Amino acid sequence: MTWPEAAERFQAGAVVVIPVGAVAKEHGHHLPLNTESLIVKELTNRLTVALPIVVAPIVTFTYSPVFKKYPGSQHLSADTFMRMMMELLTSLVAQGAKHIAIVNSGDSTEGPLRLVINQFFDESSIRVGLSNLRLLGRDLDGILEQDQGGHADERMTSMMLAIAPETVRMERTRPDYGRRSRPMNRAFTQPVRFSGDKEAEDIDFSATGIIGDPTLATAKKGKRLLDEITEQLAEGLRELFPEIEDA
Repeated sequence: MTWPEAAERFQAGAVVVIPVGAVAKEHGHHLPLNTESLIVKELTNRLTVALPIVVAPIVTFTYSPVFKKYPGSQHLSADTFMRMMMELLTSLVAQGAKHIAIVNSGDSTEGPLRLVINQFFDESSIRVGLSNLRLLGRDLDGILEQDQGGHADERMTSMMLAIAPETVRMERTRPDYGRRSRPMNRAFTQPVRFSGDKEAEDIDFSATGIIGDPTLATAKKGKRLLDEITEQLAEGLRELFPEIEDA
């Protein structure tokens, strides 16, 4: 859009969706560093077909300390990430946007983003929607065959096979569920930091940087997941903003 077209859409009450997806985060030996940005781009592109929304540029540098020891992985501090998001929201509202939602593809970013939308509501009385992709499409968990998943696994690899198969190195996939030296505590959680250095961080050690079994991934599973997640996102936006079809 040109800026006058953007102004017209904002004034008409169009919903503005901000995608958040890291462009430089390790995803094992088989997926590219920009996996999350590719997935969130695909989903928000699909949303523009389903609904008359405006999609903001992807926020590609995020808070993701879990993977910082892997070469190529880049992340912002939580404070910098939150301040950046607050400034983006403030700018959009100042330009006339009235309805805003965030589609977040990361795990580490969930906590900071919840704080951001709460703080923004306190300061502006504007309720920003937040959707975390990790929680969507779970009705289809039954089509996945891995024992458990978490990162660059069967689920994510299947979506990438449906989106950009040329970027997936299936010949490099292997099951890797990591290894913890003690049973998982069900009453408490602690910070996690993946490491390929077995001696340095035995608890969070993952030889490949993944948790799951990407060898089981298929494009067919990925397409079903993308369809389901897109439908959930569209339904969620309609519930948040009933006037969305007329904007």
